[in-house]
Amino acid sequence: MNNNFELKPIGKVIASNGNYSIQLKKEFISGLVGIEGFSHLQITWWGSLVDTPELRKILVSEKPYKKGPEKIGVFATRSPVRPNPLLITNISVLRIDYEKGILYTPWIDAENETPVLDIKPYHLSERVKDCRVPQWCDHWPKWDEESEAFDWQNEFNF
Repeated sequence: MNNNFELKPIGKVIASNGNYSIQLKKEFISGLVGIEGFSHLQITWWGSLVDTPELRKILVSEKPYKKGPEKIGVFATRSPVRPNPLLITNISVLRIDYEKGILYTPWIDAENETPVLDIKPYHLSERVKDCRVPQWCDHWPKWDEESEAFDWQNEFNF
């Protein structure tokens, strides 16, 4: 079994002056056919800024959340610092330029020039009706639309 994988970016995040978009490479623009009508998309991206051998080894962090446990494993966090910094973000679609292959969004939690690996439509059937979370984070927003106004700075110790 081959344990090596080759990932090929399909585009990149453009983040500048509070404006956010995803620019597809020319050869992937035709993949946007039929995407109209989806208000939200799931963007898979590579955490290129935290992709170092040292950071990939961090499996347990000391109190990253103010109200969280004293120690927490990477798989219990949404941290970009991971053994493989493969990250997923749901975005809201403002508009799409189909000719240039640009998806405009009000925000994405990725930095400028971040490699985008995949795009999938977000479906209502993906919601989980009876989702549970630990008590230390059960006060976080229940919906994406509420996240923008939430005081996230008061949640983290970094």
